[in-house]
Amino acid sequence: MRTPLKTLIAAPLLVMSMLGMPAWASGDEDVHLDSAPINLKDQASLQRGARNFVNYCLNCHSAAYMRYSHLTQIGLTEDQIKQNLMFTTDKFGDTMVSALDAKDAKDWFGKVPPDLTLVARVRGADWLYTYLRSYYRDDKSPTGWNNLAFKNVAMPHVLHDLQGTQVLSKVGEKEVHGHAEPIMKLTVDRPGTMNSQEYDLFVRDLVNYLTFMGEPARPQRTQLGVLVLLFLVLAFFAALWLKHEYWKDVK
Repeated sequence: MRTPLKTLIAAPLLVMSMLGMPAWASGDEDVHLDSAPINLKDQASLQRGARNFVNYCLNCHSAAYMRYSHLTQIGLTEDQIKQNLMFTTDKFGDTMVSALDAKDAKDWFGKVPPDLTLVARVRGADWLYTYLRSYYRDDKSPTGWNNLAFKNVAMPHVLHDLQGTQVLSKVGEKEVHGHAEPIMKLTVDRPGTMNSQEYDLFVRDLVNYLTFMGEPARPQRTQLGVLVLLFLVLAFFAALWLKHEYWKDVK
């Protein structure tokens, strides 16, 4: 029994469309996630993000599955990496481990800060981009901070000197199931060293790097995947033509 031509053509197209479907990012369903304007081909952004990560994140968090040598993939030389980004080791092939002792971290913070190597793959770039811009002052919190994307977050806002201090203010009301609920919005109470556009770019670069760090081979994998799909499409039509030629005289 011959397979209909429409079915043969639709099958690979269906597989290709399924491969292109994005995965849902984990996070609080009630929180609107802003779209992270990341671009893994923007090496300047990735380099700034690596600098931001080392200066502001690596003091407490490790990236124990990311080697400094992988940073050559974002356009940095070995000398640039050693001189500007390597402060906890002298070995170029070492992983990005924090200088913070695990015992001290547990004594000071109650637990060891989580490793950030795969945080972008677990949480998603949109969640990280929203999270890093959604801190606000909360006097009821033990740290004095809270976050719209991560309720009762244990980590304080380490970037508040850059962003400034935000507060959650009531800007109106909305009716939900017959009841009036307040509409809350983040507003800057004390300006930081950056304006909102500069801070958004800072966070964009950091999230861009975190996304790269979660899978350094992603650009090459994506490029290879496109080539493989093109090869399969060509092979499919070649096989279809051969089948047609083979069976054309069979009645």
